[in-house]
Amino acid sequence: QGPLQESGGGLVQAGGSLRLSCAASGRTFSRYAMGWFRQAPGKERGFVAAISWSGFTAYADSVKGRFTISRDNAKNTVYLQMNSLKPEDTAVYYCAAGPIYDTKWSSYDSWGQGTQVTVSS
Repeated sequence: QGPLQESGGGLVQAGGSLRLSCAASGRTFSRYAMGWFRQAPGKERGFVAAISWSGFTAYADSVKGRFTISRDNAKNTVYLQMNSLKPEDTAVYYCAAGPIYDTKWSSYDSWGQGTQVTVSS
């Protein structure tokens, strides 16, 4: 899988929404699992959501019911719709691609540069 580029981050008030996008280059996007991870200052990178090439999804307990991951293989893009945002969602969000649908960051071998999401209280 080629380079990944995230967009859509920003500053939002608690309770608000943001949609992150991750555009991927390369012809084999549809064959890859895609994931979103996040890293807050002083914390390790943690799993947020993943989607398999066939559309199976998984979420961290902390975002279940608030975040939705989806993919558009025709546009080589994966999305993360984030609703009911909380201050604890503040982090740099990373998009990742890999051959295995998994919640572990080590299973992914292509990463974007990250996009900052800041939720104010």
